[in-house]
Amino acid sequence: MSERSVNNQSKISPEFAARLTQLEPQEKVRAIVLLKVNEPENNTGKHPSRVERQANMKALQESAEQSLETIDGIIKLFDGHPLVEHPDLLGSIPIEITAAGINALAKSDAVKAVIEDQAIYPGHSNNSIEISLGQF
Repeated sequence: MSERSVNNQSKISPEFAARLTQLEPQEKVRAIVLLKVNEPENNTGKHPSRVERQANMKALQESAEQSLETIDGIIKLFDGHPLVEHPDLLGSIPIEITAAGINALAKSDAVKAVIEDQAIYPGHSNNSIEISLGQF
């Protein structure tokens, strides 16, 4: 297996990749794309001022937008679309796209990872604490 395909597979969890293989070619799935963003240049290690924080946020947003522009062609090629207009400050953007599109995005250098957009439910464990409101 080539180094590139190993790298691409590490961008998608094995569980998500397995679920993708079960989809019909035209079926779409929701995913969150984690875009590669450049770290702000003025990161000195000390507590940044308000102006520096705002400049850092703007630089991160611009970097995420550039990465999104890089993968926009892939998203369109695989009949996908972003579910929001702009990436967030962490460089993530939810999309809807085919399984083949997910795999193509994972090959892009502008993508850090692709994760399944799924609901999160509370877990059931033996360590749960039960609270009774009967007294109140």
